Amino acid sequence: MIDPDGYRPNVGIVLLRDDGRLFWARRINRDGWQFPQGGMRSDETPLEAMYRELQEETGLFPEHVEVLAVTRGWLRYRLPRRYLRRNERPVCIGQKQVWFLLRFLGEERHLRLDANEKPEFDVWRWVDFWYPAHNVVTFKRQVYERALRQFAPTVERACRVRLDPPLLGSSLHAKLAVLAEAG
Repeated sequence: MIDPDGYRPNVGIVLLRDDGRLFWARRINRDGWQFPQGGMRSDETPLEAMYRELQEETGLFPEHVEVLAVTRGWLRYRLPRRYLRRNERPVCIGQKQVWFLLRFLGEERHLRLDANEKPEFDVWRWVDFWYPAHNVVTFKRQVYERALRQFAPTVERACRVRLDPPLLGSSLHAKLAVLAEAG
């Protein structure tokens, strides 16, 4: 399903542990690491798509998580030219995503990357909150930063942690530095 602007509706999942660390997984047969995410079907709400993708990609069920927050509106990213499939109609130029922040309530044994007949990931780990925004593939970084920025206050309250701003070099940090100098 591609919208009239060329974006594929998608959901993203930020899975949070009580210590403020996030689930981070490596795409199977690739070097890229990312959060779980996936396309929405035409008959699904974002919440329904999120629960389906959660089960398919991590093996977790609704009882293993608690929804803490959802991003406001669609967050979009464009695909690099080399990933565009110009022979398909309509042409998908990128994804528009609704992101969900989920508190992990289960045990690590509940995480099953092989829950689906076509696994998306082969390895996972827990990482510091801002790590994904610096280490996801370049064309997704801005969306990751925007989602994490929206979720940071909720994570600080829920986990009773302080999340320092992203490290120097992040586009978000660079923008904050410019604003601080101007202010």
